Amino acid sequence: MFGDMMGMMSKLKDAQKKVEETKQRLHTVLIDEASNDDKLKVTITANRTIKSIAIDDELLEDKDMLEDYLILTLNKAIEKATNVHETEVAAVAKEGMPNIPGMDMFK
Repeated sequence: MFGDMMGMMSKLKDAQKKVEETKQRLHTVLIDEASNDDKLKVTITANRTIKSIAIDDELLEDKDMLEDYLILTLNKAIEKATNVHETEVAAVAKEGMPNIPGMDMFK
């Protein structure tokens, strides 16, 4: 019984390590999003860090429009990044999880 517990703990540690490695790798996964008319482009990482924002000069003349564009485009990018992030981390976590009764919420 004790040996099983030790094995389980080391599996959990490995799983945590893999999750951390995956999160590090997601810093290098870039997601590009643009407004429908391409006047605003953003690039963020799968960890939801904004890397770049490109704004068409036309938008600089209309503050309200620019703010709307930023909100819409950034939210779309963040949503995509969150999906990538959660899918990747969940896959690694599930793979590393020992079969513990009651832990099937990770599946």
